[in-house]
Amino acid sequence: MKTYLRILRYAKPVGLLAPQYLVYTILEIIFGIINFAMMIPLLNVLFRIENIETYEYPDFSISIDYLKGLFYYYFSSIIEEKGQFSALYLICGLVVASTIIANLFKYLSNIILAMVRINVITNLRTTFFERLMSFDLKYFSSSRRGDVIARGTSDILEIENSVVSSFTVLLKDPLKIISLFTVLFWMNAQLTLYTLILLPVSGLLISQLVKKLRKSATRMQNTLGEIGNVLDETIGGMRVVKAFGAESYLKKKFRNKVDRYAKYNFTIAKIYNLAPPTSETFGAITLGLLLLIGGQMIFNNESSMEAADFIGFIVLFSQILAPAKSLANGFSNINKGIASGERVFHLIDEDTAILSKPDGKDCDAINDGITFNDVSFAYEEKDVLKNINFKIPKGKVVALVGPSGGGKSTIADLVPRFYDPYQGEILLDGTNLKDFKTESLRKAMGIVTQESILFHDTIYNNISFGNPHATFEEVTEAAKVANAHEFIEKLEKGYETEIGERGAKLSGGQRQRLSIARAVLKNPPIMILDEATSALDSESEKLVQEAIYNLMQNRTTLVIAHRLSTIQNADEILVIKEGEIIQRGSHESLMEDGGLYKKLTDMQSF
Repeated sequence: MKTYLRILRYAKPVGLLAPQYLVYTILEIIFGIINFAMMIPLLNVLFRIENIETYEYPDFSISIDYLKGLFYYYFSSIIEEKGQFSALYLICGLVVASTIIANLFKYLSNIILAMVRINVITNLRTTFFERLMSFDLKYFSSSRRGDVIARGTSDILEIENSVVSSFTVLLKDPLKIISLFTVLFWMNAQLTLYTLILLPVSGLLISQLVKKLRKSATRMQNTLGEIGNVLDETIGGMRVVKAFGAESYLKKKFRNKVDRYAKYNFTIAKIYNLAPPTSETFGAITLGLLLLIGGQMIFNNESSMEAADFIGFIVLFSQILAPAKSLANGFSNINKGIASGERVFHLIDEDTAILSKPDGKDCDAINDGITFNDVSFAYEEKDVLKNINFKIPKGKVVALVGPSGGGKSTIADLVPRFYDPYQGEILLDGTNLKDFKTESLRKAMGIVTQESILFHDTIYNNISFGNPHATFEEVTEAAKVANAHEFIEKLEKGYETEIGERGAKLSGGQRQRLSIARAVLKNPPIMILDEATSALDSESEKLVQEAIYNLMQNRTTLVIAHRLSTIQNADEILVIKEGEIIQRGSHESLMEDGGLYKKLTDMQSF
């Protein structure tokens, strides 16, 4: 129930929507009951009862009896003065008018319901995405992307379906059932009591079905996330799948997931479809009991009800069956939605290690540089960095080299606070990075990695990503600095060319130059280059390297280099091995000292 109430909090702004929905629902129910109550005088006319009582004008009072007396006063007067055909016309006109009004209020209440549903889903999706954006990289490296996508799509869609039915289940259907029972008690209390014998039994059985439903719904949604994960990994790694002939393996894996989903889905279908027949069966048994008992009472003259009154009673009771069936369906839907809601809220409630201080400093400019003081870092329980100490002075270039897995990329990830060290501190102009506003800190940095992260959009939008107010002239100037303008101009649509998923329509060198152009346009005082040329051929590397030199001018730069020839002009080179700095100095001094740096350089030269 807590999950359901939490979902409803996302209906804000509710304002007057809830009171309006309540008013429209009550009016819909009232006019709906009036519509069926008209059956009694209509049957009296159709049965051509000659001795219809002449009613006197009733004394005013706020009660159903006053309204009934008023109606029968005019009704009997019309029969007496104008005959039964005129009364029949009146009843038929009132039935039509009552139906139109009831359906008008039904439409208005459904519109309110749609507004609430849209508010809930809009706010929930927005919260989900904003929360996703706040997570640190550790969350994404340990989570299955397909499952995260499933929570943000299919799970929220399931919640949307449950919210629609829940308002009907919790408000409209109970109100309708209570109102109908109130009228039935007023018509004949004895008969109405008989109807209450079997209804609790039906409710108890349905509640047991609902409990089983939620468990299966949770398993089904988890399996759906696994299916999404297999799809995401397969599509993303299709080149490797084809190269290794792994189609059969993945088909089998996917089929297993789908079969498991089908199993849970079928279990839910059996439970879900059992509730309505259960409620209908008990309703039909109750209706049969009413016909038997009520008919016997009328035949034996044991009741004051006339035949028309009894038929009207039966017709009104039959209207309880529809909301009772809807109630059973609705509770099933709600529990499916609650299972999905728990999965969505599990992500929303996830803690993030990287927190931005609301009153943190803005990072506007750099005056001194970046300093690592005794920094240590670990993934889970595995130490990756151990007591790292170095400084990148303002406007200088510091390069990191060394064997793979030594911790170079981790050092680069610590500067924009993708992660935080568990020991030591990183300072920017003497201030701990944690004391800056995270968004402001990252705006002061440009990052170009080995993998060019581009989006399925135009070249123009990819370059201006994160800087939507950039002019066309600024974008083209950034492309020129990155040696990208020339190849862009040769494309059929130029800067408006769609580049495909992750830039699949471009070569590796072209993608990398777009990444550099994006960083140039940002014009940050700090640059982080993580093996930006390692995956390129010689010709592309030359163009990209020239673009990188242009990018590094007058900036505080941290470079991770795979090809050591690209960082020989760095102000300081740090050799990282197994999380420690084992050598440091300029290219010339490191070559003179020998050691790992000279060994790596000689190997690449060879």
